[in-house]
Amino acid sequence: MAINHLAPPTGHMADNVVGFARALRAAGLPVGPGSVIDALNAIQLIEVGNRAELFTTLESIFVKRHEHALIFRQAFDLFFRAAEEWKSMLDSVPLPDHAKKKPPPASRRVQEAMAQPAMREERPQAQEQELKLSVSDKEVLQKKDFAQMTAAEIAEVVREIAMMRLPQAELRTRRYQPEVRGLRLDMRRTLRASLRTGGEIIDIRKLGRIEKPAPIVALLDISGSMSEYTRLFLHFLHAITDARKRVSVFLFGTRLTNVTRALRQRDPDEALAHCSSSVEDWAGGTRIATSLHTFNQLWARRVLGQGAIVLLISDGLEREADAKLAFEMDRLHRSCRRLIWLNPLLRYSGFEAKAQGIKMMLPHVDEFRPVHNLTSIKGLIEALSSPPPVHHRSLIRSVA
Repeated sequence: MAINHLAPPTGHMADNVVGFARALRAAGLPVGPGSVIDALNAIQLIEVGNRAELFTTLESIFVKRHEHALIFRQAFDLFFRAAEEWKSMLDSVPLPDHAKKKPPPASRRVQEAMAQPAMREERPQAQEQELKLSVSDKEVLQKKDFAQMTAAEIAEVVREIAMMRLPQAELRTRRYQPEVRGLRLDMRRTLRASLRTGGEIIDIRKLGRIEKPAPIVALLDISGSMSEYTRLFLHFLHAITDARKRVSVFLFGTRLTNVTRALRQRDPDEALAHCSSSVEDWAGGTRIATSLHTFNQLWARRVLGQGAIVLLISDGLEREADAKLAFEMDRLHRSCRRLIWLNPLLRYSGFEAKAQGIKMMLPHVDEFRPVHNLTSIKGLIEALSSPPPVHHRSLIRSVA
């Protein structure tokens, strides 16, 4: 008998499947009504008491992409646990032995989806009050410092950053492509087309410049004072990586680590987990000059071609602030099209470049911007989407 001709089941199991689909949708999986109907029809053909068969059946229906499999496994494990065990987890009672393993990266998001108010029945008045509070909180959240946020506020910021998009600011290259309104004559294609008419030139073919988005290279400080800012900025880089394929990311503390491939994981939690696991000196010391030297020697020629824009995220508090730091900053500046320094210390209105490391770095950057809240990140998006100011270098030197 075909599944489409089966009558959907009713009762406790049907409610569980519908509730499980809502939990998956809240966790970020694209689960529609059609998938729910397919799942309700499919469970009639299996032994519902068999956990393995139920898992395989629902996974084949709800999981459409490889990166969604991790979230599905976590949601299935949490949703279909025994009621007593689920209640003990909510009451902060120690978990059983099989649940004491380190949770995968996506487990936090699944638990938040399970605990959302939409998963429980509430009064309309309470929902309206919660909506008003959320709108008010979002206005305050725009200018609040990342280092002063609670765990719930950071989670909200991560959701806001995930929705950010960087407009494709096109960069004119030296290469040409066929274009109807181009300004350059395409002699080769014109002569080839004229052969069809016995040598008479009828259609003039033209060429126009190829425009591509400028590559973005991010160098992020992961020292103890920069840890929270760097972690949230990694969410921003992950959000723009899908639209911009040419995004290279490096983390540095006492050494330089390339995390470009790790950040290309589609799931943000899994991507940041891969970044953390590949770095050995997270929240440690800072050696900016040594890290920049490694980048200039090994990576500059690979990733700084075609007018790359460099984003340097650091507070500039270098251990060994000497002439080597100024030399490496100057070399980096000459190798890229635009160097933007993002410093969280600019959140202070009375900031002055008194630290020796900041004094040596500042003359070699094109723009000096803050990176401590959502407003500063949105300002960075506007700056990257527009051409650089004409006299930006002289202004930076005057500030120093």
